[in-house]
Amino acid sequence: MEKSKANKNTENRSKLLFPLLLALGLGLAPFFPEPHIWGKLKWLWGGAVGMQPMDYFDLLFHGAPWLYLIYIVFKMLGGKKN
Repeated sequence: MEKSKANKNTENRSKLLFPLLLALGLGLAPFFPEPHIWGKLKWLWGGAVGMQPMDYFDLLFHGAPWLYLIYIVFKMLGGKKN
């Protein structure tokens, strides 16, 4: 029983590694002066005045790794009900 639980934990960590690296790398790049996704979200929350289609695409591009990470986490949490 213990070995099975340890294998499951290792499997879960490996499932999270790729989406986490994507979210921290591509999702936050460029990092300075602030993460790009954060700047786009602030712009959107501020009314999106002056945003062009390229800015929305950029928001989607930098937000996709975060959405993928959230999807994987919820999928893993939903699978624990077995």
